Amino acid sequence: MEEQQALDAFGALSQPTRLQMVRALVVAGPDGMAAGALGEAVGASSSSASFHLSHLERAGLVQSRRESRSIIYTANYDGLSGLVEFLMRDCCQGRPEVCVPAAAVAASCCAPAKETACAC
Repeated sequence: MEEQQALDAFGALSQPTRLQMVRALVVAGPDGMAAGALGEAVGASSSSASFHLSHLERAGLVQSRRESRSIIYTANYDGLSGLVEFLMRDCCQGRPEVCVPAAAVAASCCAPAKETACAC
C-alpha cells in the first residue's frame, strides 16, 4: 500500500459511523451484511449508510456485490491487511521485540476458536 492509499483509508476510518461499519463487517465475515442491516446495526439511516459505505468502498476497505435486490457489503480483508502492513512495515528496525505485542494480538485473533468467537 502506498502512502496516499493509507491516508485515504485512515481518512475514511476517522469517522465514527464508518469505523463501526468496518468493524461490523469484519465480524460478519465473508458472508457480509446487506446495506440496510448494516445501517441498522450502526444506527445510520439508509441514505447515511449509503454515503458512508461509498466512502469506505472508494478507500478500498469494503467491497459490495448485488444479491437479488440487495447490496451486500463485506470487509476488504486485503485492503485492511495492506493498511496494517503499511503501519507495521518498518516497526522493528532491527529490534524484533518491538513488534511482539502486535504479532501476539494478530496470532490470538487468527487462532481457530474452539467454541467461542474471536474477541478481537
